[in-house]
Amino acid sequence: MTLIFDEEKQNQKLNSMRLEEEERLVKMLSSKYDIPYIDLSTVSINTDGLRLVDQKDSEQAMCVVFDATAKNLSLALNDPGNAFTEDVVDTLKRKGYNVKLYLTSTTSLKKAWKLYKDLSFAVETEAGSLDISDNEIEELTEKTKNLGDVTELVKNALAEKKSHKLSKLLAVIMAGGLATKASDIHIEAEEKFSRLRYRLDGVLVEAIQFDLDTYHALLSRLKLLSGLKLNIKENAQDGRFTIKIYTNDIEIRLSTIPGAYGESIVMRILNPKSIATSIEELGMPQRLYDIVQKEIARPNGMILVTGPTGSGKTTTLYAFLRKTMSPEYKIITIEDPIEYHLPGIVQTQVEEKKGYTFESGLRSVVRQDPDIIMVGEIRDTETALTAIQASLTGHLVFSTLHTNNAAGTFTRLIDLGADAKVLTSALHLALAQRLVRKLCTACRVMKPIDKKQKDIIDSTITSLQGYDEVANITGTPTELYTAVGCPICNNTGYVGRIGVYEGILADAAIEEVVRMSPSEREIKEAAKPQKIIDMRQDGVIKILAGITTVDELERVVDLY
Repeated sequence: MTLIFDEEKQNQKLNSMRLEEEERLVKMLSSKYDIPYIDLSTVSINTDGLRLVDQKDSEQAMCVVFDATAKNLSLALNDPGNAFTEDVVDTLKRKGYNVKLYLTSTTSLKKAWKLYKDLSFAVETEAGSLDISDNEIEELTEKTKNLGDVTELVKNALAEKKSHKLSKLLAVIMAGGLATKASDIHIEAEEKFSRLRYRLDGVLVEAIQFDLDTYHALLSRLKLLSGLKLNIKENAQDGRFTIKIYTNDIEIRLSTIPGAYGESIVMRILNPKSIATSIEELGMPQRLYDIVQKEIARPNGMILVTGPTGSGKTTTLYAFLRKTMSPEYKIITIEDPIEYHLPGIVQTQVEEKKGYTFESGLRSVVRQDPDIIMVGEIRDTETALTAIQASLTGHLVFSTLHTNNAAGTFTRLIDLGADAKVLTSALHLALAQRLVRKLCTACRVMKPIDKKQKDIIDSTITSLQGYDEVANITGTPTELYTAVGCPICNNTGYVGRIGVYEGILADAAIEEVVRMSPSEREIKEAAKPQKIIDMRQDGVIKILAGITTVDELERVVDLY
C-alpha cells in the first residue's frame, strides 16, 4: 500500500487551523479586556470610516474604523495596549467623535486594509451625485456622434495621466451613453480584460475592451457614487447616482452582481427625454389608436398593457398619463421604482421594507379620491383584486401585466383569482406590445424578397382579408428594404424603435367566453369580429412600409 503525502493540502489545513486558533484567542482576550469581539469579514465596512484614519496610521496602530454614522464611530483593534492605537483613539475623540471599541484578529485587519486600495481609486465626491461641467459635457457630446467616436474618446481617456484618467473616463462613458441614446451601459470583467457595451435600441453593442486595473478602478468609483459597500463583492447590490447636466438631472440606476472574474456592472440611464413620447408617436395601428383614445377618456375602468421586460410598457403608460393630465383630475401613481418624474401628478414609490407594497399602496391611494390611478405592475392576487375593485368604483386604472399577448391578460387575471363574472366590467381594454428597431433611412437598401420572407408576408396578407388595413396592400412585393449599416446607425442598420401592437376590447362576445374559463386560443377566436390586427400583422404592415425588417420582427414576435 502506497501512502501519498499532499503537501499543499496539508499546508492549507495547517493554515486554516492557525486562523481558527487566532480567532479563538482573540475571543478569549475580548472577555479579558471586556471589549466586544468582531470578525470584520462578516460586516460591511463603511468607506466614510476608512477615510478618517489613513492607511499608514491604521497599519501602524493595528486598528481600523469600520463604521461611521454621524459622530459615532466603530473601531476594531488588535492590541488594547498599543500606544499608537491609543493615539488614534485620542485624536478621534478630540475631533468630537464617540468611539466604540471592538477586538479583532490581524487576519480581519488585513482584509479591511485591502479596501484602502479600492478607496484610493476613487476621487472624493458627493455620494449620489456626479457633477460634469456644462462645457465638458457639451464638448464630449459634440464629439460623440456614434459608437466609433465613443471608442476613440475612451482610448484617449485611458491614455490620460493617472490623476485625471478615471474622472475623464467616467465622463466619456456617461456622455457616450447619452449621445448614443443608450438605455443601459454594461461593464463586465473577463479573465484577461474587461469590456464596455451599450444597449442601443434594445440590442447590446460592444464599444471597447480595456485592462482589468481600469475596470477595478471604475467599479470602486461607481460603488462610491452609488452608495454601495466596497467590501461586498459576493452579493448583488443596487444603488443610484445623478448626472447633473445644465439644469437637468439624469438618474443612473446601478446594479452589480458577482461574476466569474469580477462583478458585472449595469447602469440604467433614466433620461426624461427618452420617455417623452406621445400616444401619436407610439406607432399604434389607426383602429387601435382610435380605440385607445376613446377608452382613456372614460371616467372608469381598467386598461392593461402587457409584454415582457423592455417592451416599452412604461413608455405607453406615461403616454396615457400625459394625454389624460388636466387640472380637473387627481392622478396618483404607484411605481417600483419611480423612473421618470411628471409634474402635475402625485407619484409614490413602493417600499417593501417599510410595508408600502403595490397592494397596500393601492388601498391607500383609493382613499385619496383620485380620478386616475397608475399601478406600475400587477404582480399578485391582492393587487389584481384591488385594482379591479378600484376600476369598478369610479376610477380609471392603468397598469401592466406580464403575459405574452392580449388574450393572455384575461386568463392571467382569472388565474390570479379575479371573478370571471365581473372581470370584463372592470377590464375595458387589454393591450400587448413589443418594440422593433426601425431601419436606418440613410443606409437601407432594397433587395429581392426571398422565399422565407414571401411565405410570411403571403400568409399575413391572407389573414388580413376583411380588415381595413388590407386596402393599403397591393400584393406581395418583389423587393424589401434591408439593413446595411453606416456611421449614423453605429453600423447596426437600425436607428430608434417603434412598437408593434395588438388589443382586445372587453365586448359582449369576450364577456360570454370569459365566464367559461377559456384558453387564450378561445379568447382570440372570440375577439376576431373586433377586426383589430395582432402584433404579427402590425409588424408585417410596418415591413411593407419600409419601417423594419422580417428578421427584426422575428426577433420579438412569433411569426409561425
